[in-house]
Amino acid sequence: MILSLNHGSFTVSDLERSIEFYKKSFGFELLSSARRDPEFAAQVTGIPGADIKVAVLKGPGCAMELIQYLSPPGEKIDTRTCNVGSAHVCFDVADMEAAIKQIVEAGGRLRGGPAPIPGGPNKGRLVAYVEDIDDNTIELMEAAK
Repeated sequence: MILSLNHGSFTVSDLERSIEFYKKSFGFELLSSARRDPEFAAQVTGIPGADIKVAVLKGPGCAMELIQYLSPPGEKIDTRTCNVGSAHVCFDVADMEAAIKQIVEAGGRLRGGPAPIPGGPNKGRLVAYVEDIDDNTIELMEAAK
């Protein structure tokens, strides 16, 4: 389904649940999963005792990094200030309808489209916006013909 994406990174609420979502939605495979060093986690979040779990997934010609921030009891991490990833990732897809169906069946939501892009270098290609299970935006763009 995916034709191109270099690298994307999302903050997620449950690492294992998100890994399964991306496996089902895009056919990714898990390359690695680990906890970050506690000192690094405290430095990034500004909270001693915080924890960061990271998983790296691989798809055809692309990689996805999922990051889960865990705060100690009584603390709340503001992921907007420490997220090293992006909030928007774009995939080129060969079959728009099949891609949307697969994502929705895995628990994602269609947010807009598909609709033709009105101008610019991608004029006429279909684009749709979906959200993953943590409300991260995924842009699906019809592959160039």
